[in-house]
Amino acid sequence: MWDGMINGMLTGISTTMIPMNIGMVLFGCFMGSLIGMLPGLGPITAVALMIPVTYGLEPSTGMVLLAGVYYGAIFGGSTSSILINAPGEAATVATALDGYPLARQGYPGKALAIAAYASFSGGTISVIMLMFFAPMLASVATSFQSADYFALMILGLTAVSAFAGRGGVLKALLMVVLGLMLATVGTDQTSGVQRFTFGSLELLDGIEFLLLAMATFALTEALSIVLKRDESSDSLKPKMIGFKSLKVTKKEFKQIAPTIGRSSLLGFIIGVLPGAGATLGSFMAYGMERNIAKPADRENFGKGSLIGLAAPEAGNNAASSGSFVPLLCLGIPGSGTTAVMLGALIAYGIEPGPRMFTESPEVFWGVIMSMYLGNIFLLILNLPLIPYFARLLAIPRNLMVPMILFFSLMGVYLVTFNDFDILMMVLFCVAAMALRLMNFPMAPLLLGFILGGLMEDNLRRALLIYDESISFMWERPLTLGINLATLFILFFPMLRSFIASRRNNTNKTLSES
Repeated sequence: MWDGMINGMLTGISTTMIPMNIGMVLFGCFMGSLIGMLPGLGPITAVALMIPVTYGLEPSTGMVLLAGVYYGAIFGGSTSSILINAPGEAATVATALDGYPLARQGYPGKALAIAAYASFSGGTISVIMLMFFAPMLASVATSFQSADYFALMILGLTAVSAFAGRGGVLKALLMVVLGLMLATVGTDQTSGVQRFTFGSLELLDGIEFLLLAMATFALTEALSIVLKRDESSDSLKPKMIGFKSLKVTKKEFKQIAPTIGRSSLLGFIIGVLPGAGATLGSFMAYGMERNIAKPADRENFGKGSLIGLAAPEAGNNAASSGSFVPLLCLGIPGSGTTAVMLGALIAYGIEPGPRMFTESPEVFWGVIMSMYLGNIFLLILNLPLIPYFARLLAIPRNLMVPMILFFSLMGVYLVTFNDFDILMMVLFCVAAMALRLMNFPMAPLLLGFILGGLMEDNLRRALLIYDESISFMWERPLTLGINLATLFILFFPMLRSFIASRRNNTNKTLSES
């Protein structure tokens, strides 16, 4: 086994170190970062746009380029989330929760630098794990059934408590329900029945995620800036714009290092599961860190927490690399983007799966080893540019608002080419603004919307397998284990508070006696 792995690694290194491939990694990272920064153009669009470029290339060179574009787009997507609160891609929604408040407090350079370090660390840790554990994890991933996936989605929804402030859990739960309801709009793929379309042809395909994300985050943010007339425009300006603003202190590194380690591990495991992807990885990493944080740190979540920023960035990049496990080892796409890459592999005449280790080792190991180089390129490319990105926040408010509106509306229109979607986007924006004014969090709505379709599909399949019985929730040991983990995550903060309260009371009694 080890001999085969060492030989494969050497093959991957020799493939990656070809000047043409080095250039393609650099080009892919740059283009991915550039496209990923534009609201509305996520990694799927970025990879799809690059496929025609790869037609005349060798398979290994083409796949190295597409892989670079993929993790470059995930990396770049955090920039628009942090600077203008416009997560054009689901995997960077959680990044905006603390990244944008930190930028608004005058530290956009620090926010972008922490995102860069967390992304680099998450991606690198994940590639190391991918290299050593890919074959073994691929066999574990195949053992997951619909019941396990449904339980995993429920576990993902426990992250909702992470987005709720004190006393706001009920509001967060209501927003999750609203998100799940919106996910049911459109044609049922199984039965062909139209649901909540009200006879509208435009709603037959359901509601676009991009439309909902832009309406609830970017447009409402633009409206908030307009409504807060008494706020000085200076508050939007970063305190420091320069290379010094990138400085992350030793104390801050010490604070986020354990978070990056845990989130990278969790993100990689989530990424290995077919269909889970970077989005679930980022939300679950954020939720886990929120739940296990000390009470003082937990209060800071949603207000510019460094931990809250590092967790989803490490989680989504680790999950992106992890999603190559089911793609390369099983031929099963782990996310929408890897589904596009699967099509590219098949177009090259390569059949992804267990035999790819031996039949196309230069492609398999070339993609894996190129990720090391890609992560280093991303850090080198993006860190020097951060001061220039950060200057976006120094743009006057009367220019910033039209820019956000333009990029949001054009981003949605260029993807759908449908006037109806623009109208629906405006309606969602008005509704979301009203909800924001009543302190309803928006992230749980998107979380419910993203997971709604997956949950429904897996629940339906599990019920069919178990003859319409919900016994699947406890009959399989793996499902039961995930459900117990969900209960633990839900009740651990309450248990910890109870123990702390009992300990304080005991100490008080002893001191009085």
